[in-house]
Amino acid sequence: SMMTDKIKLLRNAQPEVLLDASSWEKISGDPHTVNLNAYASADGTKTMGTWICTPGKWAVDYQKWEYCDFREGYCILTPEDGEPIHLKAGDIFIVEPGFRGTWEVVETVRKYFVFA
Repeated sequence: SMMTDKIKLLRNAQPEVLLDASSWEKISGDPHTVNLNAYASADGTKTMGTWICTPGKWAVDYQKWEYCDFREGYCILTPEDGEPIHLKAGDIFIVEPGFRGTWEVVETVRKYFVFA
């Protein structure tokens, strides 16, 4: 039916694996990323999957909204005009478009993400 097309079950998804696909600028350390992209909308505006990153620091400038569910690791997000925010396994958070600052991976991070 038409309605079953509206449900995307990811139980058996074979993610697209992308190595070092981040467009963010590395500013210290030698961080490397693995993206396991499990879903992209037909128009490409929404994506979700798993992101893994080794220690290092990035300059970030968010154009999109992101939901993050940290499963492993520890990182520090520092807004360019604010105090550091410490994030660890078990934390769930949203990054709004317009966030600028740094993203430092202290211990290798694995997170589920949704960009929209």
